[in-house]
Amino acid sequence: MPQAFVSTDRIRSLFTEAMSQMYRAEVPQYGTLIELVADVNAGCLENDPDLRQRLAQAGELERIDVERHGAIRLGTAEELFTIRRLFAVMGMQPVGYYDLSVAGVPVHSTSFRPIDEAALNVNPFRVFTSLLRLELIEDEKLRGEAETILAQRRIYTPRAVALIERHERNGGLTEAEATEFVAEALETFRWHGEATVSAETYKRLHDAHRLIADVVSFKGPHINHLTPRTLDIDAVQARMPERGITPKAVIEGPPRRNCDILLRQTSFKALEETIAFSGDDDGAVRGTHTARFGEIEQRGAALTAKGRALYDRLLASVRGEVQVGAGGAKAGAYDQELAERFKALPDSWDELRGQGLAFFRYSATPAGIAAAAGGTLPNDPEALIAKGYLAFAPIVYEDFLPVSAAGIFQSNLGTDQQQNYATRSNRDAFEAALGATVQDELALYAERQAASLDAAMEALGLAGLLLKTVA
Repeated sequence: MPQAFVSTDRIRSLFTEAMSQMYRAEVPQYGTLIELVADVNAGCLENDPDLRQRLAQAGELERIDVERHGAIRLGTAEELFTIRRLFAVMGMQPVGYYDLSVAGVPVHSTSFRPIDEAALNVNPFRVFTSLLRLELIEDEKLRGEAETILAQRRIYTPRAVALIERHERNGGLTEAEATEFVAEALETFRWHGEATVSAETYKRLHDAHRLIADVVSFKGPHINHLTPRTLDIDAVQARMPERGITPKAVIEGPPRRNCDILLRQTSFKALEETIAFSGDDDGAVRGTHTARFGEIEQRGAALTAKGRALYDRLLASVRGEVQVGAGGAKAGAYDQELAERFKALPDSWDELRGQGLAFFRYSATPAGIAAAAGGTLPNDPEALIAKGYLAFAPIVYEDFLPVSAAGIFQSNLGTDQQQNYATRSNRDAFEAALGATVQDELALYAERQAASLDAAMEALGLAGLLLKTVA
């Protein structure tokens, strides 16, 4: 009798736990960060029963402790193509296209994550995956050297590739195969303290851009951060120094609000790690490399296209007015101006929904179901909400923000300076390398909203009713 396949959710959870254990061993401050976030989250849930109830009703409470996102930087189209297949084994698909050249970072990216709501609530593991854009290296000779170096490396074990192929061929993996796959896949993300290039080549790559040196100089891409989710990022930011951790100067993303939106992120500076360069037979030639850091995130509501346009406009106006300098100069002025300008974006769930600025999950209330059993309900959705028959709650933002991601990158490449550059997007080339079209995150949120509304209306005996205020 053939063995049963385990779910992709199970494989993803096994991988997340293995990754977290590996990164904790490699970067001890990550363990400190996890402990701090756990303490802050426990305090938030204890002091805010409404928050606990809201998370529980949305099915999010259980996922908070296991929630992580990681980031990895790849060097070739072939590496990107294979990592798409690797993440598919874990039930993760490419969502969104991010052009980080807007902040002078020579990569473009996508996020691999689950897309089904049930899968997200089991384990919403995400990996922000970037591809180096060699065409942005201005030195033609150096660009050619980087291409040659990257073409020679193999970042996946033969067994990992064989198990990916088995999953594709058979439609799944057994428990034993899944365990083996996780161990083999983990090798791609492991840190290696030996560079594959000479000290002289490393310096030239580093001088072109520190991120280029990070991608090109090692035999594997190594995970460069693993991020827990906090319920109060301001508290974490304030308490990081108590644990011997120095945070970056500003929290990326929107300001603190009553109604959290999108994504707020902070981090501590990248570790300076000793490496040995190629050709170093006697161990005499050693240097240091900075790439891996700690990051924390706080997630809020997903915004509609209308809401996102307003967010982007407000953020750009602040960044254009106040430049945070190297070392955090003007950080206070930036935070103050951010809070002031974002008063233009409504800070109540009623207004955000009424103006079509955010996505919401709808549900029939017990009172509504009881009323439906006892008679005819109003056919106006606003009346249903007013009577307490139809409830709504924000849909959590599962994705990333290119300006924030670039800000985190820049901070951990040695500066907190906020800079804006002209975009040099090349989505077609990225998707060609990926071997797939990235999914539209806004379409995914709209589908979840519509599906929840359909289910709620059916539960109230009003199937087919449309909610006019939804954007």
